Amino acid sequence: MDAEFDAQLRADDVAFDGRDAALLRAVDDAGSLNAAAETLGRSYSRAHGRLTDLEAAFGDLVERRRGGESGGGSTLTARAHELLARFDRLRAGYSSVAETAEAVLDGTVEERNGELGTVSTAAGRVRALVPPGAEAVQVSLRADTVTLHDPAEMPDESATSARNRFDGEVTAIDRGEAISRVTVDVGADAPLAALVTEESRERLSLATGRQVVASFKATATRATAK
Repeated sequence: MDAEFDAQLRADDVAFDGRDAALLRAVDDAGSLNAAAETLGRSYSRAHGRLTDLEAAFGDLVERRRGGESGGGSTLTARAHELLARFDRLRAGYSSVAETAEAVLDGTVEERNGELGTVSTAAGRVRALVPPGAEAVQVSLRADTVTLHDPAEMPDESATSARNRFDGEVTAIDRGEAISRVTVDVGADAPLAALVTEESRERLSLATGRQVVASFKATATRATAK
């Protein structure tokens, strides 16, 4: 999973995300890939290359029409509309679960570097956005900002921007149709929650008692004064 979590549909190691959904919707609105790329401020070559990758994984998504009396253009296939509908349902599921799955850790600001600070919590030190002047704070972590890793496959800190990381144990898994909310005990007063797709749950072999590493970006972590 990426360090910054986002709704994704996967097929053949290709992830369909929000940018891809925007591209298909722009094609649907503009009637051509060239116009869609221009609307989104992307180059035609990159948009075409991305569409080629998506179609190799998900099947035909855009039907091209050659020029004629009615002119050329592109329209979305039924498969593309189905893919967009699936993506919208998945994203809605993330949003609704994330709003109710937020961990709050009590801590004390140890040091500051501009807007960012280091907060000492029961689970360990956390880099977060901290309010000016505050010492006693509460660090909030939404489930959609937490990424889970296999401890044996955790990338080195220099290879990822998710510098906050806690070792933990999976204590519960609330499975949905496409996403699961995974609860992880990291030794704090409150457990962390993370949202994972079914593909990621299977790939990580997530189950109660599984050891994992939870990571999250400092810029996605906010502290408020107590």
